[in-house]
Amino acid sequence: MAVVLILAFVAVASVLFHLLSPWWWTPIASNWQYIDNTIIITFWITGFVFVAVVLFVAYCVWRFRHKPGNRAHYEPENRKLEFWLATVTTIGVVAMLAPGLFVWDRFINVPSDATEVEVVGQQWLWSFRLPGANGKLGTSETRDITAENPLGVNKNDSAGLDDIIIQGGELHLPIGKPVKMVLRSVDVLHNFYVPEFRAKMDMVPGMVTYFWITPTRTGTFEVLCAELCGVGHPQMRGTVVVDNEADYQTWLQQQQTFTQMMAASGEPQTAQ
Repeated sequence: MAVVLILAFVAVASVLFHLLSPWWWTPIASNWQYIDNTIIITFWITGFVFVAVVLFVAYCVWRFRHKPGNRAHYEPENRKLEFWLATVTTIGVVAMLAPGLFVWDRFINVPSDATEVEVVGQQWLWSFRLPGANGKLGTSETRDITAENPLGVNKNDSAGLDDIIIQGGELHLPIGKPVKMVLRSVDVLHNFYVPEFRAKMDMVPGMVTYFWITPTRTGTFEVLCAELCGVGHPQMRGTVVVDNEADYQTWLQQQQTFTQMMAASGEPQTAQ
């Protein structure tokens, strides 16, 4: 009987802990409430199954406890039971996976009016590149990275000469406008993650990955690296500030372009 009570307590306590726990997500600040909804659906399905299984085990322990003279009934198969178990399991798995497929379809299809912002991760620093007056980013290569050109912007690509370079500073984004985050790593595996934005993606050396967001509230948010990237991993922090349009434009005008950065370093401009 003690085992039955312990199992019942575990089931009830788990539900109460989930419902009453003070630990939950940070308030969302992007369009990705779909991710929250998908996780909540998964919680409810797996939670229901967990409670049902634990209580069923508790019932079996009590119902089929040892009694003198009792003998087990041998039943090698039960087609009806197997059918219902397979059917219910399939429905549960589909119910968990289907919402994620719809969210993934949204996740990988970037709106046509999204502005590209490049995020570059390196041990243990976040840098950013935004399009200049021409509205598009120039090309870049990791092999072109130098002390004077820390993001490896292609000097021969005229589209990149007016790119805004932010090395180790704050990234500002305008509220209510879709942004495609183009991700590069120059050394090891990183992951650009702002908890309030929900969306994140690995940054793999030699690859360009991406995700997109639409910021939905103003504020200052902390950037974390969600992949273990070395001894300085816990200190690999950054800041994203979501501004209204006027404040964003004011901040943008104060940032240096790639041309200005190269001029300050004494590097010659070679774009054609």
